[in-house]
Amino acid sequence: MSEFDVVAFCRALADETRQRILEILLEEGEKCVGDLVEQFNLSQPTISHHLSFLRQANLVARRREGKQVYYRANQDNIIHCCGMLFTRLIPDDLKLDAFTPTEDPEEEASPVVGEPGS
Repeated sequence: MSEFDVVAFCRALADETRQRILEILLEEGEKCVGDLVEQFNLSQPTISHHLSFLRQANLVARRREGKQVYYRANQDNIIHCCGMLFTRLIPDDLKLDAFTPTEDPEEEASPVVGEPGS
């Protein structure tokens, strides 16, 4: 997926197992297929199929070390794809500050019960 392909990205994330694989790679770092098989009740070919699907969407990268193949999340591309999806689905007239919490000036002025001066 050299240019952002919203359909390929959504298909890759449409499967709960692929979502969990990405979470593991993001949280725990690089893993070989055998490491991932141990964390799922799935066969090695099934995990390899999911990893291949994620690779085609450019959401994971791999490297070979001897006979082992290690996979890692392509975090930069995940962030890029999420951003592109967001910009495609959010209306142009929507203000991003609507998603940013604002502080209520009166809330700051209210004393907290039990603190000195309250």
